Amino acid sequence: MNIALVAHDVYKNLLVDFVIAYKHIFQKHQLYATGTTGKRISEAAKLEVIRLRSGPFGGDQQIGAMIAMDDIDLLIFFRDPISALGHEPDITALLRLCDVQQIPLATNVGTAEMLIRAMESGFLSWREEIRKYDSPRLNGTENN
Repeated sequence: MNIALVAHDVYKNLLVDFVIAYKHIFQKHQLYATGTTGKRISEAAKLEVIRLRSGPFGGDQQIGAMIAMDDIDLLIFFRDPISALGHEPDITALLRLCDVQQIPLATNVGTAEMLIRAMESGFLSWREEIRKYDSPRLNGTENN
């Protein structure tokens, strides 16, 4: 599976610790992450991470484009729900894309743990099946 990892500054350490704790699962999958988050995960967990741009400089949009193209299967985004962020529209668009494209999304450690354990148990195999389903909404050919 292709897993995208994003964390705002106040949650970067938490995401790094989370990936280390579940390294045995993450190492079996392709990881993508925004700039600094990806660097920190790669260095601390010793995992290969494809690094995109930093979130405020287009990284959120890069992940969004990958989601729109069905190239991401799961998004873990430890976001700061309290602080006002200048790139909030990008974040909102990214979360919306997950809903539109049926991408499992975790925005906190509790949900992330449930999704990772579900993935380990094979409960996200429906992602492979949904790719076979010729849905106009999912493949972008729906007429308005």
